[in-house]
Amino acid sequence: MGEKFPQGSRVKGKVTSITDYGAFVQLQEGVEGLVHISEMAWTKRVRHPSKILSVGDEVEVMVLDVDPNQKRISLGLKQTSPNPWDTIAERYPVGTKIQGRIKNITDFGIFIGIDEGIDGLVHISDISWTQRLKHPSEMFKKGQEVQAIVLNIDKENQRFSLGIKQILKNPWDDIHHRYRVGQLVKGKVTNVTKFGAFVELEPGIEGLVHISEISHQRVEKAEEAIKAGDEIQAAVINVDPKKHKIGLSIKDVDRYQSQQGRKESQPAYEDDTSDFGRMLKEGLERRAREANSGRES
Repeated sequence: MGEKFPQGSRVKGKVTSITDYGAFVQLQEGVEGLVHISEMAWTKRVRHPSKILSVGDEVEVMVLDVDPNQKRISLGLKQTSPNPWDTIAERYPVGTKIQGRIKNITDFGIFIGIDEGIDGLVHISDISWTQRLKHPSEMFKKGQEVQAIVLNIDKENQRFSLGIKQILKNPWDDIHHRYRVGQLVKGKVTNVTKFGAFVELEPGIEGLVHISEISHQRVEKAEEAIKAGDEIQAAVINVDPKKHKIGLSIKDVDRYQSQQGRKESQPAYEDDTSDFGRMLKEGLERRAREANSGRES
């Protein structure tokens, strides 16, 4: 049997019966082989062999294994066509922007149809740089057309990873240029918790006023001192781009305002921290000494 049907050879046959686990194909009179359900398609999830084959179908299959002792022949249907996972990385290199339709939404992400039955997964953590989503359905619907960036392709495990947030620049990358310690900012309170209040500084960027930074007086409950919807002014006391955190203080607003007022009222040459100011001050003092020396002579 092995000589007539060598492993790796392609043969034609007729489907004689279908079970839950596969389909039997007659190769010649008295000789049948089994196409297991796992060997029917490279990418499509086959729920039942009847979705792919019907009794009486003429098919071409590949011989995967022959066991003469058990008189069993294992056949494969998908092996007669190219495996799309063999070339998917060439067609969609990492960094490629793709467009596809959302085929499924789960708790952990969304699946986007690519081509040839391959779906890419956008994990919930790769949907947005700034929005904290409890479920992807807050932003997307099944059937919606979306764009994404190819992040990784794992051929062995047949995983195609995509990212939506990577299409845009991460707003936290240059957060230090927009928010510096001591800077006074204004924003709207979006949420009040036991430990403090979150303040929206710009779309998608929030800062936290810890309960200890609300007032110089002890505050037992944040919600008694501040409420969602309040427009407030606060001082930036900490910026952590890696952890996406901005620390704010309401109680230190007066102190930073006073510091800014003193800086603005001082002439540039009186600021010892400024090289230009120091040079100007030294030059003026030198000229004064020279003038006094000339008068004395």
